[in-house]
Amino acid sequence: MGKGSHSRIILIGFSTTGKSEAARKIASHLGWGLVDTDEEITKLTGRNIPEIFAQDGEDHFREMEQQVLAKACEKTRVVIACGGGAVIDSHNRQLMKGSGFVVCLETNPEMIYQRLLKDTEVSGNIRPLLAVPDPLERIRQLKESRQHYYAIADWTVHTDNLILEEVQQEVLRGWYYWNRADQEEKSRCWEGDLACEVVTTAAHYPVYVGWGLLQGIGQKVARAGLSGAAYLISDEKVFSIYGDTVTKSLQSAGVSTQCFVVTPGETTKTLDTAASIYDWLIDCRAERSDIVIALGGGVIGDLAGFVAATFLRGLPLVQVPTSLIAMVDAAIGGKTAVNHPSAKNLIGVFYQPCSVIADIQTLTTLDRRELVSGWAEVVKHGIVLDPELFALSETNIEKLLGLDTEITAEAIGRSVAIKARIVSEDERERGRRILLNYGHTIGHALEAATDYERFLHGEAVAVGMMGAAMLSHNLGLLPGEIVEEQRALLQNLGLPTHCSGVDMNTVLDIMELDKKVKGKAVRWVLLEGVGKPVVRDDVVGERVMEVLSRLLRD
Repeated sequence: MGKGSHSRIILIGFSTTGKSEAARKIASHLGWGLVDTDEEITKLTGRNIPEIFAQDGEDHFREMEQQVLAKACEKTRVVIACGGGAVIDSHNRQLMKGSGFVVCLETNPEMIYQRLLKDTEVSGNIRPLLAVPDPLERIRQLKESRQHYYAIADWTVHTDNLILEEVQQEVLRGWYYWNRADQEEKSRCWEGDLACEVVTTAAHYPVYVGWGLLQGIGQKVARAGLSGAAYLISDEKVFSIYGDTVTKSLQSAGVSTQCFVVTPGETTKTLDTAASIYDWLIDCRAERSDIVIALGGGVIGDLAGFVAATFLRGLPLVQVPTSLIAMVDAAIGGKTAVNHPSAKNLIGVFYQPCSVIADIQTLTTLDRRELVSGWAEVVKHGIVLDPELFALSETNIEKLLGLDTEITAEAIGRSVAIKARIVSEDERERGRRILLNYGHTIGHALEAATDYERFLHGEAVAVGMMGAAMLSHNLGLLPGEIVEEQRALLQNLGLPTHCSGVDMNTVLDIMELDKKVKGKAVRWVLLEGVGKPVVRDDVVGERVMEVLSRLLRD
């Protein structure tokens, strides 16, 4: 794709399929510019299309159309409505495919004929397609001859039975699936602080990202159609800061709220704690229509999510992450779990929330170690899937650590969009979602080997990422300079890149219980370059031991 390709939507299709009207509606919704190639040609010549065809011929018109389209594709944040015959030209087709998200609007020949007749009655100009003995047959033949050209489209919308608003929604739905742009571009697809959506076979839910969202959480819950009582689960530290704000917001929206507060820390995430929450819900007579709200970091998100997924076979869940690592990773995607003494997150279930509400302002109350830990997941997203995010992190370290409003929102937004996209593509980690486990094979083992007391999650992942990068280099996949580039970024953010005092054999034993193990072989997420992940299950133990001996000894 060309530069800015994710900020162009290009509509193609036969005449009267609604490209102009849909483009205008979509451009207005996104706040983007609009280029209608037929209208541009009319403005340039001072004549309508039938006149140009009659006076100058179709070849001259096609030349002008090519020039107008090329100029339009130089713009960004623009919706382009192409003339019905624009796809005939191979240069145009190549330009469209390389410039943006191409949508074909489809309509049956009979509907096209009726629309052309109506257009002629309104404008008084006879369209060229009607200036033949059998217009309907001509439409059928011409449409059939062009049909294979429309195959360049990334998305097709059949407009026959849709109103204009529904056409807009279908185009934007397709654009979301396809779009791999950053948070700024993605957020323009929606109003307010709705950053993106996760769309899976099991769920379809919004992810909100913004400053000061906790005060309006009650309204968001109400607007989502969640009408039951709210059971808020949090830890002592987070609840002491934000519990009152969230409770008042829910109650002001008419949502009855009760709270369960646990001790902070990974050691709380157990079946015993889950059982205590089950007892509480039973005492409160919780019903299936009631809501579980997870207010806190990754531990609370996992624990409350596991309870929501399993109590009464599933209660609606709202994730309200208050740590950076939860915002960009744990709260999105439906992974819920509790720990087993043998390994982290060994007992769990995939259970998508109804909504994720991430208030960036809550990061201002994190201690520095917690904040730094969270940036590890952002670095992970960047080096595995988004080179621009990786570069943004490298050049804005002080702004990220200082929670600069603009840079922080951009970095978190990009991370959230990456996680949402991958989850939408692969809900249950049977494919691409495993890429998000870069650094986690070693990281999770380090956490378990130290009884979840020595490392914060992001710290362990940072060490794990260094192990994965070193292993990638050891296997001849990754240049040494990228290993050092990753090391420098992690160190500059204040994250560890090695550790000591951890028994290597214990780490190896725990890795064998890792969730990513398949056929008794560990599936390693490795790198061939920034943004070039690869999954390998053929890494021999000697290679792993060599890397671990360096990683745990340095």
